[in-house]
Amino acid sequence: MRILLAEDERDLNSIIAQKLTADGYSVDCCYDGEEAMEILSYTEYDAIILDIMMPRADGFTVLRKLRDGGKTTPVLFLTARDAVSDRVRGLDSGANDYLVKPFSFEELTARLRVMTRTSFGAASSVLRVGDLTMDCAAHVVQRGSRTITLSAKEYALLEYLMHNKGVVLSREKIENHIWNFDYEGGTNVVDVYISYLRKKIDGGEAQKLIHTVRGRGYVLREETGR
Repeated sequence: MRILLAEDERDLNSIIAQKLTADGYSVDCCYDGEEAMEILSYTEYDAIILDIMMPRADGFTVLRKLRDGGKTTPVLFLTARDAVSDRVRGLDSGANDYLVKPFSFEELTARLRVMTRTSFGAASSVLRVGDLTMDCAAHVVQRGSRTITLSAKEYALLEYLMHNKGVVLSREKIENHIWNFDYEGGTNVVDVYISYLRKKIDGGEAQKLIHTVRGRGYVLREETGR
């Protein structure tokens, strides 16, 4: 999942970004509301983490502009304010969730999983395509009885494919969701990681799940038709 993190406390911003990246998320960071609104004007995200008290524009302003523009991207507010009235205001403003500082990273990631699961229409934290399962809470991937070990980027790519099972995803769309602004790799990065996943997911299996749709991209599905 690609996440925008808008938090003006730079040390906290850095810690959250590092932990989310290690957890398989692609994270873009900014430190004030104006920058957040600018980034959101040209980049799509799977979730947004917004600090409420930011310079230049607060989290409420950023969220209002996002919702006024018709975007339904899940938003989690971070704030030091713990009054009920503050939480109510945040939720009534269109936020999907609200987390009070200080917080545990485990709770933050759990809330992110719930938000993104809801936005993708998933009923639980376990995703399934054929005999392939991904437990997003436990970070365990299995093909039948076989447990599959994935790198953080491989996991992120597979999760994105599984959330969009049956949907053909272009290379550009995959790259934009899995890699952040700091990525400086080659232009064939998506093809390389699809190849890695194929070896681990489909290697030795009669039923292939990852398919190439010529001229369009990749799709995860049970059928072999293109």
